[in-house]
Amino acid sequence: MQNLSSLQQQPDLLKEIQRGIEREAIRITKDGQFALDKHPTVLGSALTHPNITTDYSEALIELITSPHKTVEELLMELHHVHQFVVQSVPDQNLWTQSMPCHLPEEKDIPIAEYGTSNSGTLRHVYREGLALRYGKKMQCIAGLHYNFSLPPELWQLLPIEGNTQQEKQNVGYMALIRNFKRYAWLLMYLFGASPTINGSFLNEEQKKRLTPLVEGEDHTYYLPYATSLRMSDLGYRNDAQSNLKSCFNTLEGFAQLIYDAVTTPWPAYEALGTQKDGKWIQLNRQYDPYN
Repeated sequence: MQNLSSLQQQPDLLKEIQRGIEREAIRITKDGQFALDKHPTVLGSALTHPNITTDYSEALIELITSPHKTVEELLMELHHVHQFVVQSVPDQNLWTQSMPCHLPEEKDIPIAEYGTSNSGTLRHVYREGLALRYGKKMQCIAGLHYNFSLPPELWQLLPIEGNTQQEKQNVGYMALIRNFKRYAWLLMYLFGASPTINGSFLNEEQKKRLTPLVEGEDHTYYLPYATSLRMSDLGYRNDAQSNLKSCFNTLEGFAQLIYDAVTTPWPAYEALGTQKDGKWIQLNRQYDPYN
């Protein structure tokens, strides 16, 4: 209540909140098939374009907005970027769901290319490593990143520990993250709807755990009363992360967790090596805290 009272004294500060969106979507052909062509040149360079890039695959496009102070401006920019893409590539559409459309064979899913520069090669090899560790199909799950920041002046109003504004911001944002995680289950329940999965995404053992949407057909599977299969062990997952204990108490503790993750070899990844036949197949042999 004390925090709310402090904010009520200067309500205009809340109008200075900035938010941005990074939206991923699979490019599909007019008949709903996974697009196998390269990232269209008409959309610019995936490595350097500020608003249009690729995520994992050449077909998994990512639309990026600038930070905005109003939701209306944010959605308008996202609309314009989306509109530009579909008008520039008129023979394709963007898949609307987080879980993929019908996927081709694993070997036929094209990993995103970014040219031969050092930064472009690093991005590609990183994705080669993801394929090696987790398979390409899981990487075709699309997501939406919501970027959010509060105005610096706001932290001065709130009774948050810290000797400097930076320290207060660090403490405040970590508290915000803890509250987000506290209610994440509710957000998934309300906004994470993905009760069905295309059969091409599943292996035979996984299919046995689900029910065909149409009896006798192998196209779509579901579970009665399922809310978010995307967030289940059938969706985006990383078994190695189960060994990492999340800590959001302090920024220092979180940074130490990430440092330990990226410097600790993981036996399964170590066994794969980093090069094969003179080519890089993954960047390192450590945990990957981001996937």
